[in-house]
Amino acid sequence: MPEAHAQGTNRPGQATPALRIRGLQPDGPSVRCATDAEDIVVPRVPAIYLRPGDDMCVDALSSPIREYLVTQNGLRRKARQLYFGRIGYVTQPKPDKRARYFVRAEVIESAVGVRTLHLPNDAVRDYFYSLTPSPSANRQPTLYEVLRTRPTATPADLRLSYRICRLEHESDRQPDLRGAERAFNLLAHPDLRSCYDALLQDPDAPALFPYGGFGQCVVSGELAEDGNTFFVRRLLFYLPDQRQREFRAPLRRIDYLNGFALYRDSRRKAEVYIDPSLLPLGWDPSWNRWKHLVATKIGITATFVESGKYRHTNSEWHLVRWETALPSRLSLTVPAGAHKSLAEARRSFERFGEYHDAIANVRARLQREPLDQSELLDLCRRLGIPADFDIAQFCWKPDYDPYFYQQLKKRSQNVYLFRDEFIFQLPSVIVAEVPQLGHATYIFAKAGDVREFVDKYARTSRDDIRKNRGNVAQQLCFIGRVMHGSNGRTWNRELRCRIGEAVDYSLSIP
Repeated sequence: MPEAHAQGTNRPGQATPALRIRGLQPDGPSVRCATDAEDIVVPRVPAIYLRPGDDMCVDALSSPIREYLVTQNGLRRKARQLYFGRIGYVTQPKPDKRARYFVRAEVIESAVGVRTLHLPNDAVRDYFYSLTPSPSANRQPTLYEVLRTRPTATPADLRLSYRICRLEHESDRQPDLRGAERAFNLLAHPDLRSCYDALLQDPDAPALFPYGGFGQCVVSGELAEDGNTFFVRRLLFYLPDQRQREFRAPLRRIDYLNGFALYRDSRRKAEVYIDPSLLPLGWDPSWNRWKHLVATKIGITATFVESGKYRHTNSEWHLVRWETALPSRLSLTVPAGAHKSLAEARRSFERFGEYHDAIANVRARLQREPLDQSELLDLCRRLGIPADFDIAQFCWKPDYDPYFYQQLKKRSQNVYLFRDEFIFQLPSVIVAEVPQLGHATYIFAKAGDVREFVDKYARTSRDDIRKNRGNVAQQLCFIGRVMHGSNGRTWNRELRCRIGEAVDYSLSIP
């Protein structure tokens, strides 16, 4: 794992010399600090830690300031400095030479020269997990007690407890909703809950920085002599970077686990943990065997916080950024026909098993030659496959979005299957479609003899067509390709331009 500053995200700007604070005055949503030179406007939250007499070094390029380094004068304690700024990636906990755990946080675009924050385990533990060791008489309530639930509570139980806390807050019987929301967001994340349970047993166990960093923070501690590392004693304030997102997610892309489900989308860079009370479909881990046959999508609306992980590729470390949905601000919308779609997918999976050998013969035939609908149906009949079997599933890949197939199929006059492709005969063009994520839609001019075109297409490859190897693109009258992308509307609009037809938006669009 690289050090926190390996990416070079720290781009020092221009910082002011140290200025003595003479007074503090509220100024709308900010606080105005009177200094020896000029007034400095500071956001209200980090300003509450400032006092007259402190020496402040700030980012001179913004107002309100985005960063400060303060020396607290006249205080008889070891932590005599404060730092406020934006952090990025936070490493996993690791032990130092004295076997004490710590994490390092990247500092983003520092003007005062700080590159990393060194956060000891107890600073992370005390701020996020509220586990400061104390006499039993003054013991802080556990996160389970804050939610008024048990350590054995299931993810659905946790959400129910949080919903009750919200209702009581609305009726003024539960004033501390913030504490309940923080407790729920930690316990509803499996990794963070495991970390917290370990801390309950051993306060010195490694404490994860929740959701991987990326946000604003205020810390107290000391700046190292080289001026690059700030050694934190206490984490005083942290606000993660967050934004609201809304999109539709296919049920086939969800991993169904014991007690919770996980949706991860590498294109959207989104991660969502789902409990059974949010997705009341009665799922279990056996769904993973046949989920790829489900065409239904659910609506996801949530507040996402930024996170990230380093990946080692091509002998270098690269930061891959993701966004994780906050469980407390997550809602799902399940379409009315979801149960019917699930039942059909389960039945299709069972039929695939029932006619496995016959389907294997069909697929072997498709590897050798293309077949149109009538030829394929006749072959299925001779092999004993029922006439109502969906032949499109013979070359369907689990990650393929059926929207693209539906839009092409409803325009087609005939469909050929060959290997893992559909070849659609449309009124004005011929379209080749691979039912798999990452493949584009290939469009060709209308052929005089469609069968001759299909046979010639079957003897070449997409790479040959793109590069016009042996002049094959000209022979097949290749027009161009349309990338699927993440937005079906964009694909549909470009397809319309290519084939000269209006797009029907009546079907759901990703």
